[in-house]
Amino acid sequence: MSSNQWRVEITSNLATIPNLISGLRLGCVPFFCVLLLAMGNRVVAAILLGVLGATDWVDGFIARRFKQESEMGKILDPTADRLMFLAAVTAMLIDGSLHLVFGVLMLMREAAVSLVVLILAALGAMRMDVTWTGKTATFGLMFALPLLLLGNSNVGGGVALRSVGWGIAILSLALSYYAAIQYIPQARQALTEGRANQASSQTSSS
Repeated sequence: MSSNQWRVEITSNLATIPNLISGLRLGCVPFFCVLLLAMGNRVVAAILLGVLGATDWVDGFIARRFKQESEMGKILDPTADRLMFLAAVTAMLIDGSLHLVFGVLMLMREAAVSLVVLILAALGAMRMDVTWTGKTATFGLMFALPLLLLGNSNVGGGVALRSVGWGIAILSLALSYYAAIQYIPQARQALTEGRANQASSQTSSS
């Protein structure tokens, strides 16, 4: 493959609408933190967080509907999701709009999954795709967090918003831990396949 062909392939892999949406979602995370922590505007921060969470569904739909799925997107999308989630939970803990124990449970799960992914990558495992269960759990949590923010703001119906938000959050957190358990056999398979590919490459090159 020539250098020009390589550039065209990489560009087409990057410049897709889903990837642009994921990049935009990632770029808006600092604005959310400023709104919540520097300006103390829980209402606007909640609206922005809700919109960012919705774009996660939008970019996935566009990728599937218009055949714009890419290897870069499979990395960028969950990375943007994870960073947005970690930033939102941390900011809400600092702000006091999220219960400490619940926030720590969410962060522990994300830290554990991220650590396992890094270890598997270091061991040469194949990349694992995000499961439907994991995506659903993340979407549920990103739907619940804006409700909890609004429920702790000065808008009307705070009790109802908090009740709905906590209900969705608890179910989604339980689902996220279940999804983490589901990754165990997938991780073993990814490690086995990765080592097999490495062995095959070494054999063919010798």
